[in-house]
Amino acid sequence: MKGPRNLGDLQLAILRTLWDRPDTSVADVHEALRDRGLALTTIATMLRKMEDKGLVAHEENGRQFLYRAKVDPELVQRNLVGDLVTKLFDGDPLALVNHLLRAGEIELAELDDLRRQVADAEKKQRRGS
Repeated sequence: MKGPRNLGDLQLAILRTLWDRPDTSVADVHEALRDRGLALTTIATMLRKMEDKGLVAHEENGRQFLYRAKVDPELVQRNLVGDLVTKLFDGDPLALVNHLLRAGEIELAELDDLRRQVADAEKKQRRGS
């Protein structure tokens, strides 16, 4: 399944809020994002636009709309990382990993976890071949 591409920062923040708290009102999304200093109407407008794009859906609860994300967080992550790798690293995921290693963005404990994940992936590939 294809997922969303080119999500804006606000759209992604709204999706994160809805992934954490499904069936959330506009007011609750606004409160969760209060540090952005946006008007409630801005959040409501963005939710309507996101619904038009198929990213969120709402149900009516009396006079209140309750929103929920319609896209899976892993699909969004996969698409955004894929776009990043394509745009910044010419489609080479190893270049991204090398960049993170050189920049010191990965902690020692995370390296140990990464090694385990690589070993697990190698085992799965060998069994599948």
